[in-house]
Amino acid sequence: MTSQHSALPSEPAAADFATGSIGARLKRLALATRPAFFPASVAPVIIGSAWGYRVAGRFDWLLFTLALIATLCVHLACNVLNDVGDDLTGADRINDERIFPYTGGSRFIQNGVMSVREMAALGITLLVIAALMGLALIDLRGPAVLFFGVAGVLIGVLYSVPRVQLAAHGVGEAAIAIAFGVLPVTGAAWLQSDRLDWASVLISVPVGMWVTAILLINEVPDRNADARAGKRTLVVRLGAEGARRLYLALQVTACAAFLLAGIMRLVPWWMGVASLVLLAGAGGAARNIREPIDRALLTRSIEMTLRLQTGGCVLLLAAVLLAALL
Repeated sequence: MTSQHSALPSEPAAADFATGSIGARLKRLALATRPAFFPASVAPVIIGSAWGYRVAGRFDWLLFTLALIATLCVHLACNVLNDVGDDLTGADRINDERIFPYTGGSRFIQNGVMSVREMAALGITLLVIAALMGLALIDLRGPAVLFFGVAGVLIGVLYSVPRVQLAAHGVGEAAIAIAFGVLPVTGAAWLQSDRLDWASVLISVPVGMWVTAILLINEVPDRNADARAGKRTLVVRLGAEGARRLYLALQVTACAAFLLAGIMRLVPWWMGVASLVLLAGAGGAARNIREPIDRALLTRSIEMTLRLQTGGCVLLLAAVLLAALL
């Protein structure tokens, strides 16, 4: 095996936050939420809101802001609670093949930066903030908001909670596709347009597939620790070869849905065709999902997958906005 990518940051240590200043405390809380993955929840709300604007021809900034804060807080809470769950089950404690900061959690608990109780309290606080945003949305748009909010919170929390832990039963990947694709995109679109239809669901498919691809490839270096801890993710179940095929299927499905949206004239057709360029990067990333793992190459593939998600969502957003203006 080759060495880990030299440009990666070092893991957090308690000494990094030992000053006790307000700035250090705020930095600790922020980093505990794993901010590198923020785009996974921000992009769906932006794209869904843009689609709602395309349908309704109007845009409500207050609804957008509340939805964005609520969705982001749920995501951050779930990141933190996932660290708690993976520490309680032992998956993160025994994970010596992780590629920080992408896999193996934030390492805040294992490295003594924050306790399990402190992390759990942070996660619950973020859920409370999300709930307050949700109450404001209910006041503005009615009780139907509860469907999107409660479904998202339940999926996110049950993904990590020991005993239930959707991630351990081979359904965590599907749950993420729903929680970071269908729900936030269609929910944000509905807030702006008061419509929920097949078109918004189709627009949500690429978003969900790109995020799920991130989760899947991040599970690869963690597969042995997950297996020993009883966390039977799809990578654990399928092995490297099956994971590579599933990764490619996710990327192909994302681009196929984007292309279909172009064919159906939901977005400019040529932008749907342009999305196929993303498959070149996906193919290169998939080649490094193999045994034995080359950590440096797999790190590049993880980073490529993050870029594909960001680039794909930017392209989809541009396509939706252009369709709204034509």
